Amino acid sequence: MVRKYWSTALAAALVVSLAATFNTLGQVKIYQAQSTILFDPNPPRPLGQKVENIVDLGAGSFWDNREYYETQYKIIQSMKVATAVVSELGLQHDGSFLGNLPPGTPAPDANVPEEIAAEVLRGRVKVDAIKESRLAVVKLEDADPQRAQRILNVLVDTYVQQNLDDAVTSTATAADWLRSQLDKLKVDLESSEMALHEYKETKNILSVAIDDQSNMLREEMKQLNDTLTSVRTRKEEVQARRDELAKVKGENPTDLPASELLESHVLMGLRTSYEEAIRTRDGLLGEGKGRNYPDVKEADARAEAAKKALLAEVKNIQRALDKDLAVLKRQEAGLSGLFERAKKQALDLNLLEIEYNRLRRSKENNEKLYSLVLERTKESDLARVLRVNNIRVLDRPLVPRAPVRPQVTRSIAIGVFLGVLLGIATALARGLLDRSLKTPDEVEKDLGLPFLGLLPEIDENGARPGSYSPRRQRGKPVRVANSELIVHEQPTSGIAEAARTIRTNLLFMAPDKPYRTLLVTSAGPSEGKTTVATCIAIVMAQAGQKVALIDCDLRRPRVHRVFRKTSEVGVTTAMLEDSLDEAVLDTDVPNLWVIPAGPIPPNPAELLHSEKFKKFLDDVKKRFDRVIIDSPPIVPVTDAAVLSTLVDGTVLVVRAFKTTKDLARHAVRALQDIGATKAGAVLNAVNFNRHEYKYRYYYYRREGYYEGDEAAAARPARKAAARAKAAEDEHGAGSAPPA
Repeated sequence: MVRKYWSTALAAALVVSLAATFNTLGQVKIYQAQSTILFDPNPPRPLGQKVENIVDLGAGSFWDNREYYETQYKIIQSMKVATAVVSELGLQHDGSFLGNLPPGTPAPDANVPEEIAAEVLRGRVKVDAIKESRLAVVKLEDADPQRAQRILNVLVDTYVQQNLDDAVTSTATAADWLRSQLDKLKVDLESSEMALHEYKETKNILSVAIDDQSNMLREEMKQLNDTLTSVRTRKEEVQARRDELAKVKGENPTDLPASELLESHVLMGLRTSYEEAIRTRDGLLGEGKGRNYPDVKEADARAEAAKKALLAEVKNIQRALDKDLAVLKRQEAGLSGLFERAKKQALDLNLLEIEYNRLRRSKENNEKLYSLVLERTKESDLARVLRVNNIRVLDRPLVPRAPVRPQVTRSIAIGVFLGVLLGIATALARGLLDRSLKTPDEVEKDLGLPFLGLLPEIDENGARPGSYSPRRQRGKPVRVANSELIVHEQPTSGIAEAARTIRTNLLFMAPDKPYRTLLVTSAGPSEGKTTVATCIAIVMAQAGQKVALIDCDLRRPRVHRVFRKTSEVGVTTAMLEDSLDEAVLDTDVPNLWVIPAGPIPPNPAELLHSEKFKKFLDDVKKRFDRVIIDSPPIVPVTDAAVLSTLVDGTVLVVRAFKTTKDLARHAVRALQDIGATKAGAVLNAVNFNRHEYKYRYYYYRREGYYEGDEAAAARPARKAAARAKAAEDEHGAGSAPPA
C-alpha cells in the first residue's frame, strides 16, 4: 500500500524534513551555564561539636531528607531568589535579556515590573539532583553565554546568602523564644521544689524512711500471711479429726479412723482388748457353750469393760480437740486483725508515696527542662555569632562554549524520521480511505465482470506524468484537432492499441453471436463513457465495418461536440419525423457515422422506453454492421437501464482512482436486476506512472507497437485524405449513409 502511494509518502516526508531543517537552522542558539551546589549536613563548628544548630540543616541520610532537598530545589527557582537577582542586575531594564537576544543584536528599550522579569528568569532556571549525593546542578539558559554565566553566578550567591540569612533569623527567633521561656521555667522549678518540701514536712516523711517503711510493711504482711495460712490449715485438720470421732457409736466402738488409732496408743490397746474378748466369747459359743456359761459371761464382761473404756477415751480425745480448735480460732482471728491493720498501713503509705513521687517527678522534670532550655539558650547565642551555613557553592559557573539548543543533527534526524513516519502514515491512511477501483484485478474481483481492457489517461497539454499526451509524440509536438479522436489521428499510438485490445476482447466474448449493438455506460458522471464509446466505434470502423455511434445521453449529450457536429438533428428528431436520413451524420473517420442526441426532450426516460425508439433502433441496426450507443450514467438515472434491455451487450466504464467500489457494484446490481447482458468493463483514464501499472502495462506507455518512420510518414497522408474528404463534403459531394 505504501508503494502504491509512494509519491504521497515522499511528499509528506520531504515537507516535514525540510520544515524541521529550516525550523532548526532558524532557531536562536541557547547556551547553558551550570553551577554545582553542596548541601552539607555537618558544617564546620569552630566551638566544638557540642554547640548544635538550632535550625535543622538537613542532617541525616539522603532518603530521610528527600523532602528537604526537594524544598531547596524549589527555593532556588523561587520568586524570592529571582526577584533579588533581577533587582541586583537590573534585568527589568535589559531588553536583550527579556527578549533572549543573542550577543550583538540591538536591544530594544525595556522597563517592565520586577515580577515579570523574575518570571522570565525563573523559566530559564533548572535544578537537577545528582543521584546518591548531596549535590545539585543549577542550570541557567540564555542566548548570550556571557550573560548566562553572570546571571547564574549572582543567582547561586543570592540563594546561599538567603539560606544563611534565614538560618540566622531562625536561630535568633529561637533564642529569643527560649529566653522568654527560661524565666517561666525557673518559677515552675522553684514552685515544684517548695511543694515537695512542704509535703515531706507535713507528712513527717523522708525520702529514705518512706521507702524503708514500705519495705518493712511488705515483709510484716508476708510473715502474717504465712502464719495465718498455717493456723487455718491446722484448724481445718483439727476440725476434720473432731468430725471423724463424732461418727463413732456405741454399737460398734471398733469403727475408728486409722489416723486416730495411729495417733493414740490407748485407743489401739482398748480396741485390741475388746476384739480379743469378743473372739473368746464367740469361740465358746461356737463350742456349744451357752450365754450363762461362766467363761462366756467373763468374756462378755471383759468386752463390755473394754468398750466403755474405749468410748470414754474417745470422749477425752474429743474434748482435747475442742480445746485445740478454740485456741486455733482465737489465733486466726488475732492474726487476721494484725494482717488487716498492716494492709491498711501499707495502703496509706502507698498514697503518701504516690503523692510524694508525683511531686518529686515534677521537680525533677522541671530541673531537666530548665537545664535543657538554659543550655540551648547559650548555644543559640553562640550560633547567632558563628553564622554557620550548610549550603555552599562547590563549582562556580563558567562561560558556556557550545549551545545546548538547537541540536542540529539530532533535530534534523528526528524531523526526517517523523517525516518518514508521517509519509508512511499518510500513504496508509490514503490507501485505507481510498475505495476507488484501480486495477483490472479489482474490476474483475469486486464487480464480477470480464475485463475488456483499459485506456490511458489523456492529457492534452502533457503536463501530468504518466498520462497520454496526443500533442507530443517521441518528445516532439504534434498538431491534433481533437484529443478524443486520437485513435483515428494517431492509429499507431498506445491509446489506439489499447482501444483495439478492447475491440478484440469484445469479439472474443461472443464469437458465435457477435455484439451488433453495444451500450456504453458508467456508474456515475465524468467517468469517460463518451471517450470509450468513441474509441470503440473508431477501432471497429477501422476494421472495415460500418459503424453508427448514437448519442442517447438525452440529458447531457457530448458526441456532437467530439465530432464537431450540430445537435439540431439526431435521435429525437428522427423519432419524431420517423426518418434517419437527416439524423445520420458522416465523420472524418471512414466507415463511421454519428447520430447526435438532437434537441433535449423533457422526458428522456419515457422517450427511450417508447415503441418509436425501438423502431428507430431497429432501423439503425438494419443500416449498420455495428451500433455503439453512448448513454447516461446508470446509477443517477434510469435511461441506461432502459437502453440495456434493447442491446446485445453493455460495457461498463470505470474511471481509475475515481469510481468507487460501492458505486460500481450498485451499477452492476442495477444491470443484473433488469437482466441486461453485461459484455464487460473498461478501466479508463489510467496513469501509467502509478505503481499498479508501471511495469505490467509498459507497452501502452510508449507510442504503440508501430514506432518506425513508416508510421510517422503515413500519418500526414491520412490527414491529407481526411481534409480532401471534408472539402468534398462542403461542395455537396459527401458520401451518404448506407441504406
